[in-house]
Amino acid sequence: MDGAGRGILRRCDVNRFVTETGSTNSDLAAQVRAGEVVAEGHWLVADRQVAGRGRQGRSWFDGSGNFMGSTAVRISPRDPAPATLALVAGVAAYEAVSAVLAEPGKLRLKWPNDLMLGDAKLAGILLEREGDRIIVGMGVNLAAAPDLPDRKTVALAELGPAPDRDMFARTLAEAFDRELERWRTYGLEPLTRRWASVAHPPGTRLTVQPPGEERIEGAFAGLTPDGALSLRLADGSTRAIHAGDVMLANEES
Repeated sequence: MDGAGRGILRRCDVNRFVTETGSTNSDLAAQVRAGEVVAEGHWLVADRQVAGRGRQGRSWFDGSGNFMGSTAVRISPRDPAPATLALVAGVAAYEAVSAVLAEPGKLRLKWPNDLMLGDAKLAGILLEREGDRIIVGMGVNLAAAPDLPDRKTVALAELGPAPDRDMFARTLAEAFDRELERWRTYGLEPLTRRWASVAHPPGTRLTVQPPGEERIEGAFAGLTPDGALSLRLADGSTRAIHAGDVMLANEES
């Protein structure tokens, strides 16, 4: 097995739990910058984050009992495009949560990797690059959900007993490792098909805020071969969205 972890499935190890930190993503990025070994398959998990953040610079809820953790992926020229790790992370989160839900039928992915339960956000994922590593941070509402002004949220505790955080952490680490190995071994096409199979259905109305542009509205038309969002516009044309904030039509509170 080479330095990027190809060849066999690694033994996952949630090897570091901390009571409090600023941000698990920032901690791992600092380790990478300092030249410390940050092995794939190892996760840093915090009981509380005081400076957690999401996409578009949003702060991230630090509720006790929720999952808040990060891992690092070493990228190589042989890998698919690093940006598609967002889809890997989304599918892994879907698999981990499905394993603890009695009825996962309402669980869906929203591009690129928001995990939704019905029209409410259950989990968020943030990817950040540091040298030859992609830091993957995940937050999953196990015990409590934040009260956000612009979108609905939900926690698994609203459906039954909250999953044990440490057990969930290991389930998620194992799911991420499996999906990462498939991404490297089989490429992007199987991943995009799997992602689409657990996403909201084609035709779902979406509002998209591309960086530096006005909001646009359209219908979900699947993924492009490179993993971008395909948005069907009112005139019948489609536009590939490679970056932007995506909202379901009924997602806003």
